[in-house]
Amino acid sequence: MSPMPSTARPTPFSCEKRPATGSRGMVVTNHPLASAAGSQMLLAGGNAIDAAIAALFALSVVEPMMVGVLGGGVAHIRLSDGRHVVLDGLSTAPRKATPDLYEPLSHEIGKARDTRDRENVVGAKAVAVPGALAGWCEALSRFGTMPLPDVLAPAIALAERGFVASPYLSDCIGDCAADLARDEGLSKLFLPGGRPLAAGERLQQRDYAQSLRLIAASGAAALYDGPLGAALTSFMAKQGGLIDQADLAAYAPIQREPVRGRYRGYEIIGPPPPSSSGVHIVQMLNILEGYDVAALGFGTPDAVHLLAEVLKIAFADRAVATADPAFVDVPVERLIDKAYAAQRRGSIAMNRTRAWGPGLAAGESANTTHVTVADAEGNVVSSTQTINGLFGACAQIPGTGMLTNNYMFNFDPHPGRALSIAPGKRVFTSMAPMMALRDGALAFALGLPGGLRIFPSAMQAIVNLIDHGMSLQEAVEAPRIWTEGGVLELEQAFPEALAENLAARGHVISRVLRIAGGMSAIGFEPDGTMTGAACWRADGTPVALAGGLARKGVRFSI
Repeated sequence: MSPMPSTARPTPFSCEKRPATGSRGMVVTNHPLASAAGSQMLLAGGNAIDAAIAALFALSVVEPMMVGVLGGGVAHIRLSDGRHVVLDGLSTAPRKATPDLYEPLSHEIGKARDTRDRENVVGAKAVAVPGALAGWCEALSRFGTMPLPDVLAPAIALAERGFVASPYLSDCIGDCAADLARDEGLSKLFLPGGRPLAAGERLQQRDYAQSLRLIAASGAAALYDGPLGAALTSFMAKQGGLIDQADLAAYAPIQREPVRGRYRGYEIIGPPPPSSSGVHIVQMLNILEGYDVAALGFGTPDAVHLLAEVLKIAFADRAVATADPAFVDVPVERLIDKAYAAQRRGSIAMNRTRAWGPGLAAGESANTTHVTVADAEGNVVSSTQTINGLFGACAQIPGTGMLTNNYMFNFDPHPGRALSIAPGKRVFTSMAPMMALRDGALAFALGLPGGLRIFPSAMQAIVNLIDHGMSLQEAVEAPRIWTEGGVLELEQAFPEALAENLAARGHVISRVLRIAGGMSAIGFEPDGTMTGAACWRADGTPVALAGGLARKGVRFSI
């Protein structure tokens, strides 16, 4: 997507990476080997869905701290005929889960999910019923063109032969070393000789390669009604977990209708509840539409203060009104209504921050991954997937190489709330696989990991593109802010003078290295050119395809 020349201005930061440009396809993931796996599918004649699923399986090998077949996620798919499909493969609470499953330790913002003995974070009791594998296999069977064994081949090869660990992976291992050491299988893999696997060392996962072969042969049934599922439920029974075979048998992905809104001539499309992104990104943009954001400029005190207030409004409403729609009556139409935005906008003061409560009555973790993929026929996938925390529950199913999720952390451990635990309830998420159209044509698709910070970061990238006229690379790399209503986090690229101005308005400031994770984005031009961009916050790599087959009728002669 080209920047809008009427609003394009110099940016007060420098980009660390460069975009890629092509015309026959684009794969952007948070690891170069996963981007390579996806591009293999496109080069072999597959479509964007084939490429996205191949990339996700590869990411489960090369980003084992972020994503796996025992995780969950959301895929936003735009098909070549213009239809948008949201495939919900989020995890669910086991049937034995109850609202008082954990003992909460705090009601404070930022600590409300803390529980005694970290039972919702580490170990078998933190594991929710996995949805990722079912979602990936359904997306491939319904919308892909290639057989599952072909799509799995790159991931199997990476697991069997190994790959060289990046500094990013090594750092993540170091951050979780104490929890990883509690599990024999994970300790053997990631803490050889009792120390974190170093950058440059090779990681081989032969047990996981064999599990991927079982999936290639049997599909999702290998987990939901087969040997991998038996291994999972056996582990749960021995370790005090809640998942049993009935939970696996009952699981199914759900196709949902996306949320749609309009912002300055663009149609903004995202996933609906239980993802908060579509609803609250549209809500925040509706509020911002009443201001001349472009005139405020990027990173100015007024612009950042306004973003912070809008974020706090969204989080106040999200806390009482957005959850699994099968359990909570989510007032989507009210939240995305322009009149409701005007009502909330009327209470914003530009010279002072304020505490925000919900504007209506009541009816997660930073470690995730994202892929954005497009082909030349018009199929586009924006998909965010996770095992939730770094290395999930830090427990591996013996003999399978599969890492468990700790998705139960996403539920509120306090009973009686919109996000409280209930048997079969889908986890709530901030995943934001977003797309934007202009005059009916796709303008850009983007997404990122980052827990609660995902959808605010995606919203800021959309504002960067539409209001500030940034290039795609600038939009994904631009410094970010985040607040849930307490501390206002500012990335370090913002100047200290900005922090001082905001503090004078009543904001409590925290300077942080990064907010959320590596964003993957693709911009689309009317002539068919695609631009792929990935930011500095992860190992993100765009791979672009161009060229094509020989002209029809060409013959070689001597």
